[in-house]
Amino acid sequence: MTIKTASEHRMHKRAGLMRAFFALRNSSDGFRTAWREESSFRQELIVFAVLAPCAFMLRVSPIERVILLITVLLVLLVELINSSIEAAIDRISLEQHELSKRAKDCGSAAVTLALLICMVAWGGICIPLIMHWVGTR
Repeated sequence: MTIKTASEHRMHKRAGLMRAFFALRNSSDGFRTAWREESSFRQELIVFAVLAPCAFMLRVSPIERVILLITVLLVLLVELINSSIEAAIDRISLEQHELSKRAKDCGSAAVTLALLICMVAWGGICIPLIMHWVGTR
């Protein structure tokens, strides 16, 4: 096996539309892998599939709708990053190590924060709607 220098690697990199095509293919592979390997990603994607239509059915302003959608997408984004961190750590070694634990714990904490942001946004926007609806009954 030959090792390519950085300049040789750059010469073989794709550009333009081909680069975009291969980047899109890699992204698609990432989504498929996350769906297949990560139960938490599957659960959060199902939550997105339920909440996204709800965001369009609620009588909220366009900016509130965007906030609702973005916060759920944020959870998926952070989950993908956390899964990447975990896979990289596991690739390096399955042995217990303090730095590996720290990296995985921080990734998990990031997912927890994203979920908290999502819950606060949905609660802050939806609770007043529910209170108004209950009050008019």
